[in-house]
Amino acid sequence: MSTTICQVMGFLVSSLGIGGIIMATAMDMWSTQDLYDNPVTAVFQYQGLWRSCVRQSSGFTECRPYFTILGLPAMFQAVRALMIVGIVLGILGLLVCIFALKCIRIGSMEDIAKANMTLTSGIMFIVAGLCAITGVSVFANMLVTNFWMSTTNMYQGMQNVQNRYTFGSALFVGWVAGGLAFVGGIMMCLACKGLIPEESRYKAVSYNASGRNISYRTGPYKVGSGYEADPKARKGMGYEEALRNEDGRRSYPAKYDYV
Repeated sequence: MSTTICQVMGFLVSSLGIGGIIMATAMDMWSTQDLYDNPVTAVFQYQGLWRSCVRQSSGFTECRPYFTILGLPAMFQAVRALMIVGIVLGILGLLVCIFALKCIRIGSMEDIAKANMTLTSGIMFIVAGLCAITGVSVFANMLVTNFWMSTTNMYQGMQNVQNRYTFGSALFVGWVAGGLAFVGGIMMCLACKGLIPEESRYKAVSYNASGRNISYRTGPYKVGSGYEADPKARKGMGYEEALRNEDGRRSYPAKYDYV
């Protein structure tokens, strides 16, 4: 029962994480304009992975997508790639995990197959979470670097200082979603151990004789070795005479009969 609960909880947590990664990738507020030195402004700018937006004080918002790919920084494109890889792996992991749930029976699927599928989906969730966390962290590092460069230029009195940008809400959503996907993947990997049947963990090896059973029958006489004492010598001469019948022939008692 605990294995089923761990597997279902891992599936639910990973589903929330993958949904959060998709939401964070589609959000426009990855970076927002810093209003610390200019709290009253008629224009508010914010940017995402796919477009930049401008919101006026009247409430009108205009967004313009990035029409070029080559003109974007390399790190910016790397963040895009990491988020897309995380989404693809997460969706594939969800599809595999649905068929691997212990509470769902599909045909005559064995427990060992479900265990392998559970482990595969768990690894996919872990990699998807790491991709999301890495992508968001790289973008955050870019923001921090540009922020301090803009601040230094501002205090030096340089003209044409660009606007400073700070963390947007999409970054926090991406961090939380990546963490949920990572934790869900670990839970799926832990559930995999409980799905493996006991007989497949410890397989007993039996050894059978290659040849057929051979029975040996002894003859009426036993060949004595030099190390064995002579039974006649131990019994004496009276024993030899008692073994003979009235006709003079030698007979053996029942306990000494040989087959």
